[in-house]
Amino acid sequence: MSELILVSRADAVCELRLNRPDKRNALTFAMYEALARALTEAQADAQVRAVLLSGAGAGFSAGNDLNDFLQAPQFTSDHPVMAFLRTLATFSKPLVAAVHGQSVGIGVTMLLHCDLVVAATGSQFSMPFVALGLVPEAASSLLLPRLVGTQRAAELLLLGRPFDAERAHSLGLVNRVVDGTVLLEEGRQLARSLAQQPATALAATRRLLRGDPAQLLERIEEEARIFGAQLQSQELRAAISAFLARGRGA
Repeated sequence: MSELILVSRADAVCELRLNRPDKRNALTFAMYEALARALTEAQADAQVRAVLLSGAGAGFSAGNDLNDFLQAPQFTSDHPVMAFLRTLATFSKPLVAAVHGQSVGIGVTMLLHCDLVVAATGSQFSMPFVALGLVPEAASSLLLPRLVGTQRAAELLLLGRPFDAERAHSLGLVNRVVDGTVLLEEGRQLARSLAQQPATALAATRRLLRGDPAQLLERIEEEARIFGAQLQSQELRAAISAFLARGRGA
């Protein structure tokens, strides 16, 4: 089986590429574990000055693999997803994302932890948590209102309707929209530019921009408690059964 997360390093940038294109990069528990491990290693590697997230195939990520979640034991604080979210929230080096195609659920909420996001023209985003009988994760219930305002965040999270790259740009979720043929190079150039900045000043400015990580961690835990309860609910089972019956991704 090929590596689910491809890791490469060049020019002080570590690139993490989701590599499950046949499933539209839907995240499995094994992928969460690999992402958390790769971020931890990048954090410890003095040669890595920035990290670039990208996805192989037709899209960035279709979100969580629903079969993994439905077949898993009870969602607890030591779940692989939680390890990744905590690592993401406390990661101290610059994060850049280059997204294309479809980004759903965690494929969108992880972008809220990135410093810069570039999207390909035609990209589509959605956060259908409520429609699936779930609640937002990755501290998105805190970060999204900060970024776009309470009313816009309510529209995006409560209705969960898809929106395009241009809307994402107008909301401030995406820094720039580019042709898909130059997406990766644009992302790599942004990551290299960050990696070339004075390290101490860059890290300090990033901390000031992001605020207290304890607040993010507290919200991640709060969301997870409700998320775990909803995973056991009939509401979720019915919503996901209908969702899968329509032949859509998750």
